[in-house]
Amino acid sequence: MTRLAALLATLFALIASAPAEAANHMSVSLVPETQGVAPGGTVTLAFVMRPQAGWHGYWRNPGDAGTEPRVEWRLGEQWRADPLQYPVPQRLSVAGLMNYVFERDYALLAAIHVPADAEPGVVVPVDARLDYLVCTEQLCVPETASVSTELNVGAPGRRDPSFDRYRQALPRPLASPAHFAVANGKLRFAIPFPASAALADPYVYPATDDALRYSAAQAVSRNGDTLVIETEAGTGAARLTSFDGVLATGGGAGLSFTATPGPVPAAGAPVAGPAAAEGGSILLALLGALVGGLILNVMPCVFPILSLKALSLARAGDGVHARREALAYAAGVVATCLALGLVLLALRAGGSAAGWAFQLQDPRVILFLLLLVTAIALNLAGLFELPVLGGGDSLTRAGGARGAFFTGALAAFVATPCAGPFLGVALGAALVLPIWAALAVFVGLGLGLALPFLLLGFIPALRRWLPKPGTWMRTFQRILSVPMFLTALGLAWVLGKESGVDGMALGLGAAIALGLALWWFGARQGRGRTWLPLAFVAVAVAAPLPFVQLAPPAAAHEADALGSEPFSESRLAELRAANRPVFVYFTADWCLSCKVNERAAIDRAEVAQAFRARGVKVLVGDWTRGDPAIGRFLAAHGRSGVPYYLFYAPGREARELPQLLTPSMLTALVT
Repeated sequence: MTRLAALLATLFALIASAPAEAANHMSVSLVPETQGVAPGGTVTLAFVMRPQAGWHGYWRNPGDAGTEPRVEWRLGEQWRADPLQYPVPQRLSVAGLMNYVFERDYALLAAIHVPADAEPGVVVPVDARLDYLVCTEQLCVPETASVSTELNVGAPGRRDPSFDRYRQALPRPLASPAHFAVANGKLRFAIPFPASAALADPYVYPATDDALRYSAAQAVSRNGDTLVIETEAGTGAARLTSFDGVLATGGGAGLSFTATPGPVPAAGAPVAGPAAAEGGSILLALLGALVGGLILNVMPCVFPILSLKALSLARAGDGVHARREALAYAAGVVATCLALGLVLLALRAGGSAAGWAFQLQDPRVILFLLLLVTAIALNLAGLFELPVLGGGDSLTRAGGARGAFFTGALAAFVATPCAGPFLGVALGAALVLPIWAALAVFVGLGLGLALPFLLLGFIPALRRWLPKPGTWMRTFQRILSVPMFLTALGLAWVLGKESGVDGMALGLGAAIALGLALWWFGARQGRGRTWLPLAFVAVAVAAPLPFVQLAPPAAAHEADALGSEPFSESRLAELRAANRPVFVYFTADWCLSCKVNERAAIDRAEVAQAFRARGVKVLVGDWTRGDPAIGRFLAAHGRSGVPYYLFYAPGREARELPQLLTPSMLTALVT
């Protein structure tokens, strides 16, 4: 029912928005195996399906999304058509949904039975209407093909040799009985298969609807001459009396089978297949998250925090303290990344198209970060003392595990605006992996972010390379306040982009009020009477938050040298149908690397000149406010954050560009 509801919603939206005159994205023709058929005989017809590049059709059971093709025949009296026969499909996972599709040319076969009293010598027209769904990974279009052919009643004529290829793509029937068993939420199969027979990427495609969970991994093993396949049971598994499916055996080959309830032996030697592939994806995502988290340490809002905490470990000979602080800092980082990941996964499970840094699409969070970063900058500048982050002589005093935990949590929270190199792929994969694996990716991100501090805490030789703490550290602390003030300035600009001039004015006013309250706090710190200034600090932070809100979107897209337009999937499809080269980039005002790429590479005169010369259209997806359509598009491409860059050459699939761009890289696309 969930799949049906989602499909109907998609179809209604597409029907309402798609131009009626749009050409089909799937070429369909009806071809007979022979032009002639004897009375009482049978002839096979083929619907030859040729999807355009990047489009796909669906198998008899489409999986989590899609729809089965439907055929309506117009035949002679008493002529009869058998159900369609399908080749072995392919798997296509999009945003956690498993689809059973055909991405290349394929043929659906149907046997036509001719009545015994058919008059020889008569030419009989055969007409058919085929309704089907054709999709890309981002767009689906319901289409109809009305096709026809003619059959001569009489002796069979010359045979079309293409049917050898069509039949070879069909699954062969399994000669021996198969069995299944349902227990503890698992559906297990015992499928006879010789131990000596070659097997590559085995997978069970379920023709029986809702018998298994389509997106779940399938664990395949060999127990003698039996394949044992285990996966998660579907909503209809408890009611199964038989199961129809196709076992893919590699190279496009497969076996069709009907399984009945019966004994299933224990798992044997594992066979590399989808489960192993998923394991590889998990390892790659973990590695990407680890490296991406490590890179986040050089962000201007994280580097000062990391530097001061690293220098706090420079006390000679205090290895126990260093390890304790390193572990507490790492715990704070990991806990924050895990908490953000849990919220993100919960939003996605609820149907939201949220992605990484989702919290920055709310101006109240931007305002809170502005005030927080302002407070850190003022602390580093010496307006007041906070030993957890402070420098100078205070570095010789232990900040304690509690302070280190808080500092790690703070570093993780302010480091999340962008999905930098390696991190974008990892976080995109996390959204389609099982929950436990997704959470492991977020933990990996936290470990990568905390890794430098962990190494310093546990490797004394690295600490010995650090300069000894002393009074010179106070000057260094003041210098580190500069990137924090710049970060605060950037957050004020983002706040203005999200909530308008009024919102930015409110944020700057709140920052000034917070600065005055912190100055009062700093002046009274030495006398121990700080509760009243702290109350004013709390008011300065909390009071403006309810009053900031998203400003109405701009009425029109601001013109630029590239002649860019706002991104939409319909506009992208229109440009691609017109064979126009298209450069698509996704950005957000709160994404530092996005803005660097735009200033340093995209918004350059040489790039604009090269794009104009080649007729390149530029589409900009602004995700500052959290556009759900952009979120779905990113998720369909395995991404959960920005920046993201794509180039569509005429007649070709999208080329994914790196997350760090140069002008020469962009001009080379059209030269």
